[in-house]
Amino acid sequence: MLEILKNLFNSYKVVVGALILTAVILFGFVGPLFSDMSPTEMVGLLYQEPSEEYILGTDNFGRDIFNELMFATRTSLIVGVLAGLVATLIGTTLGLFAGYLGGVVDSVINSLTNLFLTVPPFVILILVSISLETRSIYLLAFLIGFTSWPWVTRSVRSQTMSLRNRKHVDIARISGFNIFEILGREILPYIMSYVFMTFSIQVAFGIIQEATLSMLGLGPFNVVTLGKMLQWATMYEAMSAGAWWAFVPPIFLVSLISFSLKYINSGMDEVFNPKLRK
Repeated sequence: MLEILKNLFNSYKVVVGALILTAVILFGFVGPLFSDMSPTEMVGLLYQEPSEEYILGTDNFGRDIFNELMFATRTSLIVGVLAGLVATLIGTTLGLFAGYLGGVVDSVINSLTNLFLTVPPFVILILVSISLETRSIYLLAFLIGFTSWPWVTRSVRSQTMSLRNRKHVDIARISGFNIFEILGREILPYIMSYVFMTFSIQVAFGIIQEATLSMLGLGPFNVVTLGKMLQWATMYEAMSAGAWWAFVPPIFLVSLISFSLKYINSGMDEVFNPKLRK
């Protein structure tokens, strides 16, 4: 374990990605604590240019974009993390059982996974979101996570299948351990690195999905997210008005979060798969 941690800290990709992600988290969760304005408070005129008073200018409603961006970042991060947790929990559970038990259980779970993969998850998200009368960030996060688990299942299943016939698993089985003890003690700890890697990807995927849904007008109600900011900028023609400050910052934050998570994932992949190292 200490050797793994040492290798992680020695990976510039993991370190750089973690530093960027930490800065974004501080911006989204600590920044609003020092704000004396709500994210929807109108403080200026329509599309005021960046100035000393408004660092990133104002949006189509005359709201301070810098202040709005802090709250939007926090909301989008919450959606991404919750969606990642749902997808990882479902996918890991099904992948463990499918990979360890094999046979009929594996066939059923594999068929279910293929069924979910037949229809693009974003199409399902659009259809479900349209049918909802209200959309909270928690419900949206659950829906994104629930439509994203098949990829996690496939990854965990393949890892579990490579471990189920190892000596320590055979010893645990002979010793009378039940299936939950074997999966929890003898298999899961050996694939936690892969589980965390898939979780990081799912978080990035969840944030991008939320932003895309919000741009289509299918995002959560009564909250500010990075996707909502992009939706407003699109609806009120910020680009035509030359108000780049209304759409560039949220695009930059979404890209920065995705880049940091994928950079961390790439670094971890090199640490846990030495063959990928140069």
